[in-house]
This record gives sequence, C-alpha cells and structure tokens, in this order.
Amino acid sequence: MTMRRFGLIGRPLGHSASAAYFTAKFGREGIADCVFALHELPSIDALPELLQAMPELEGFNVTIPYKREVMRYLDDLSFDARMIGAVNCVRRETGGRLVGHNTDIVGLRAALDELLGDELPGQALVLGTGGASQAVQYALTERNIPFFLVSRDAGKGNYTYDNLPCEVVEQSPLIVNATPVGTYPAVGEAPRIPYAYVTPAHRLLDLVYNPPLTQFLDYGRQRQARILNGETMFRAQAEAAWEIWNA
Repeated sequence: MTMRRFGLIGRPLGHSASAAYFTAKFGREGIADCVFALHELPSIDALPELLQAMPELEGFNVTIPYKREVMRYLDDLSFDARMIGAVNCVRRETGGRLVGHNTDIVGLRAALDELLGDELPGQALVLGTGGASQAVQYALTERNIPFFLVSRDAGKGNYTYDNLPCEVVEQSPLIVNATPVGTYPAVGEAPRIPYAYVTPAHRLLDLVYNPPLTQFLDYGRQRQARILNGETMFRAQAEAAWEIWNA
C-alpha cells in the first residue's frame, strides 16, 4: 500500500496534538493509507530539504514561528492567506507546486461563534502581533469589531505590555491571547496585562489548547469572565486542512 503522508512544521512541537488528532481520525474513519508526523525544523530554510527527502508528503500544517516565513517558499496563496498575510496549511500539488492556505480563520470563526454567540463586543484587545494574530485581526474585521493590539515590540502594536492602560483592558469586553505564552510546558506563564480590570462581562479567548486551562484563562475565570481555549479552533482548522489536502 502506498502511504499518503501529511505533517506539521514548526518549532518547538512538544505541545502539539496534531499527530494524535489525525492518527485518531484515520483510525476512527478507517483511513488506512495515511500517516501524519511532526517535523520540527531548526529554521524555515530546512523546508526544501524536508520536501526533497519526502516526495510523498502531500500537505502540511505550519505553526509558530513559520506562518509568515513559509510564504517565501510557496508558489501561490489562497485568497484568505493572501489577505491575512500568514499561512498555516500547505498543499503540495502535482509537480511539487506549493499552495498556501489559512485555515486558522475557519477555526477562529468557529471559536468566536461559540464564545460570543450573537454578542458584538464594542472593542477587542488582541495580545500578540504574529501570524496567529493576523488571522485574529482578519476575523474581528469580518465582524466589524474594532480592536487594539498589544505587542512586545513598540513598533508593531498600539501598546506594549509595559504601557497598556488599565482602562483599555476594562473597556475591551473581548480579549484574545494570540501569543504562545502559557503553552505547555511553560504553564505558569500568562501575558502581562492588568487582570484586575477583567470583569464578568468580559470574554477571554486563548488560542492555546495545551493546557486546556491556561493561566490567562484561569485569571479570567477567577474574575468570572466567560472563557474559551483553543480546542474549538484547533479542531475546526484541522478538518479544514484535511478538506484542502483532499480537494
């Protein structure tokens, strides 16, 4: 039997549930000719070597820190990937042509639907300015939700963590952690924002799914805010990637 291969590239990948998710999916759905593996690359420059070594690799997901860097190796982009400016899913087509997609946006739509329902927050606060944050910004723009960005780099966001006003937290009913802070194994860490200004009217979304209850979400829970981790987003984007690879 010729095996179809799929995978995930990024660094580090110790927290990732992707291989377990797809392996379980293949077993549950009786898909015997597919395997999914993790490929931790020391830099994005190692991608051509991986592709050469694995000509049977039909598609792969992309995670931190390569969602933007991978774009220079791609031959084309989907509309969403082009608009967002980041890629988390690549399909390898006939002749080795690489097409980048963004399925994070599919996952974000599902997560926002679950967390907000019919609510339309007057303002959102997005923590982080990387590739995942770009998808968050796109999803919020789709819903006409204005937002502020917090970044470690003063040149990238509206605020840094050191100069974020307390009233901005208080006046942002939706707060999204689009950084990897708090991801396993660093489970005791959380973005440095004034959590004392989070209220029961707040909604906190963390794109991290391992651990299920991050320190960021736990702080929100303690303040009686509604919280949601990255599991919904993870599952939705994984299924969207599978559809792309099999289109």
